[in-house]
Amino acid sequence: MALDDATIDSILRAPPADRLTTLARLLPESVDPPIPSTASGGDPRSLAAVPRGDRRTALDALAAIDPVEYARTRNHVGGAVTGLSPWIRHGVLSLAEVRDAALARVGRPDYAEKLVAELAWRDYWRQVHAALGNRIFTDVESPAAAARSAVGPAAMPADVLTASTGMPCIDAFVQRLLLTGRLHNHERMWLASWLVHVRRVPWRTGADWFLRHLIDGDPASNHLSWQWVAGTFSAKPYVFNRENLQAYTNGSHCTPCRLLGHCDVEGSYDDLHARLFAAPVVARPPLRIPPPPAWRLAPGGSTSTRPLVWLTLDSIASTSPAAAAFPDAPRLFVFDPAWFAAERPSLKRLAFIFDCLADVPDAAVAWGDPRVIVPKRARAGGCNGVAVADTPCPRVRASAAAIAADLPVVVVEPTRFCDRSRVDDLGRFSRYWNRIRSTALRPTPQADLERPAVPDGRPQPRRSG
Repeated sequence: MALDDATIDSILRAPPADRLTTLARLLPESVDPPIPSTASGGDPRSLAAVPRGDRRTALDALAAIDPVEYARTRNHVGGAVTGLSPWIRHGVLSLAEVRDAALARVGRPDYAEKLVAELAWRDYWRQVHAALGNRIFTDVESPAAAARSAVGPAAMPADVLTASTGMPCIDAFVQRLLLTGRLHNHERMWLASWLVHVRRVPWRTGADWFLRHLIDGDPASNHLSWQWVAGTFSAKPYVFNRENLQAYTNGSHCTPCRLLGHCDVEGSYDDLHARLFAAPVVARPPLRIPPPPAWRLAPGGSTSTRPLVWLTLDSIASTSPAAAAFPDAPRLFVFDPAWFAAERPSLKRLAFIFDCLADVPDAAVAWGDPRVIVPKRARAGGCNGVAVADTPCPRVRASAAAIAADLPVVVVEPTRFCDRSRVDDLGRFSRYWNRIRSTALRPTPQADLERPAVPDGRPQPRRSG
């Protein structure tokens, strides 16, 4: 599949309400599989619609957060979750911005600590991704517990893809994922656990499937979370039982279930462990992951004074650190064919990304290899360098390194979420949180809000908005 200029322009110009339909019409080879009907016979299209990716919608959602209620109810599927992850993933909202809003709402840091700690998980995943690169796509550790049965076929089972497993909970989770591109965190954990430990689907297969459909799909948090569930990046595998499911869904799946009393997740945790694993959890040496060095690129010539701002999937917004640092510079986003081939994004994912792009004033959008397109567009626009927001993505980093051999590339860091100077090990989140907790619970200093950090020591004024 390829996106030519005319197709890109048509999608960007489509009204937001029609963007998904426009994508389906213009990209027929990428049309998602039919949404399976619900097990209960209801209309699956009554579920929540895909949100818009624009900044105004993101700010409205941010204004509605309730950190106290979030801490009390976040584990419940109907709880007061923020729903901000799609905008955070693409840089429309920053971690620091969400943290600052949470602290301002409650006045006391301890009232917002649970929400801030969850933001820290995303920051942690990004740091691990930057440290390990593409190693996040293979087992970070040996499995914490040996499975009782062999790993199944590499492909996702057909009954899962069609939401016809016979388990109302699992089928409902699949329907919601395919229809909306969103799942509550508990639903993600339950579905991943059942697939990995009960159906013996390789965690990478499940993680890739999630990444295709989730509109907040981010390899760092997605694939490392699947490894956390699988026990290949955690002290033990994650399993759940019916009581856990029932408690946090108010019995909505279990009460009417015909499998009640003999379903796949029936029994105590000890029963489930004995059923699923051949031996107790293995004691492994403590995992140590050194934190990554700051990402810097040697310029290929003189210091850039008018760079082209290269927007990436981590920063598709006018509030991108690079765009904010160079407010008068032209902006460019490049759809990389290698990314399309690797992640095969669903139409819902693409619709959200195009929403983000349509909200960036005067942004150019192109299809092709960024190593070729970015320097070509920079020179055509009279730019003498490239500015890009910091990202852990190995594909972007490799492309930026190739560009830097020809043009100066400046990496612009986001507003700081926490002080990582005391972090010396990323082996476990608990160690990371202990090091950054106090600074993560402080609002952003006014000086940092006014001037983004540019590594050559010459911060540029930040454009408001």
